[in-house]
Amino acid sequence: MAGSPLGWLYRLYDRRVKRQLEHGGDAAAIPCHVGVITDGNRRWAKEFGKTTADGHRMGAGKIVEFLGWCEELGVEVVTLYVLSKENLARSADEVAALTEIISDLVDQIAGKPSVSVQLVGDLATIPEPLRTRLAAAQERSNVESRDKRMTVNVAVGYGGRQEIVNAVKCLLREHAAAGENIEEIIEALSEEEISKHLYTKGQPDPDLIIRSSGEQRLSGFMMWQSAYSEFYFCEAYWPDFRRTDFLRAVRAYGNRNRRFGR
Repeated sequence: MAGSPLGWLYRLYDRRVKRQLEHGGDAAAIPCHVGVITDGNRRWAKEFGKTTADGHRMGAGKIVEFLGWCEELGVEVVTLYVLSKENLARSADEVAALTEIISDLVDQIAGKPSVSVQLVGDLATIPEPLRTRLAAAQERSNVESRDKRMTVNVAVGYGGRQEIVNAVKCLLREHAAAGENIEEIIEALSEEEISKHLYTKGQPDPDLIIRSSGEQRLSGFMMWQSAYSEFYFCEAYWPDFRRTDFLRAVRAYGNRNRRFGR
């Protein structure tokens, strides 16, 4: 479609929306932290007569494109929901394919000199070959000599409820190790303290969360951090998600009046 009249129109539209974002005069129109639920790989594969693994590979390629679009606009943090705890209950063949595809994807992301990779999730739940490769990629991407302009959180073996449970457990252990009694520990519990023990500790909460494939739910994604996020739901399956769709999401975000519950 790139050389077709429709493809030309999309490129023209992209440039127009990007100019609006760049010259709108409001830096807050660009989200600092974008979360994305990359949904629809399997349905895309079924619709186009491809294998499930083909769908996941196409989705992985789209993630690489998506990160380029984010970096182009100056987004500082991106969180990718690529493997939930529930996904690990799929067939052995699909999990094996996902393991290889996600490993290759994160290796590719870690190879970008401007990106710092951070793993978020219960890594003990994911298969050992994947865990080892992801940890190596994270370490490789965080060498001090790099000019890191964007942090990419890769959510693997992730569950939002489990993240909160793990954060509270970590907080309780920390205070117990300091010799505090139960009443002192209860007094120490606060939103701020729990936030300090989440997988994304030290990072801003997501400003914008995008979900592809037409589904309008979070599926456990960043349940604590998304309390005041803006949401954008797109009908396209993730492999078909276009730069145009991303720019529309960012423009919609910039047009909203964020009140943070006030």
